[in-house]
Amino acid sequence: MRGFPIVVLTALVLVSPAGAANRDKNHNDAFVAGTPDESQIAKEVRHQLVTLPYYGVFDDLAFRVNGSTVELLGAVTQPYIKSDAEKAVKRVAGVTQVVNNIEVLPLSPMDDQLRRAEYRAIYGDPTLSDRYGYRAVPSIHIIVKNGRVTLEGVAANQADKNLIGLRANGVPNVFAVTNNLLVEGE
Repeated sequence: MRGFPIVVLTALVLVSPAGAANRDKNHNDAFVAGTPDESQIAKEVRHQLVTLPYYGVFDDLAFRVNGSTVELLGAVTQPYIKSDAEKAVKRVAGVTQVVNNIEVLPLSPMDDQLRRAEYRAIYGDPTLSDRYGYRAVPSIHIIVKNGRVTLEGVAANQADKNLIGLRANGVPNVFAVTNNLLVEGE
């Protein structure tokens, strides 16, 4: 996750040893800050993505920079977020091409219900809400697709990551929970 070839959106770029094995080393999470030597294009792309007006906790954006080409990755709940992300990145100085591979999640009332339930389970926990609930860009993203939940983002420590996973697994009617949260500092 360190480096500039891919980015996912939040506030810190951190890689756990377990998470590093499962992730593309060139993947930059937009919600993760990045390293000090990161290129100017990657910094500006990250800024453009995290400041999208409708980007929220149920969306996950990432990108990869290859020269002057930016590949957008992730999953969003609304198609306009996908198109807004592409438009914003095209305006970044030095970007000549944008490859938009952001997935638009299927419309599903059941998935919407699960999103709300997962949000309440995670951000409604008093221990977690104080640490994660009051940020402009949430550091924990809840992606729901066909009843399957994926948690993306950054947790402050392993105990929080485990607690978030427990809360997510405790929501009824979820088929599976994948906890891809990174732990800050690892």
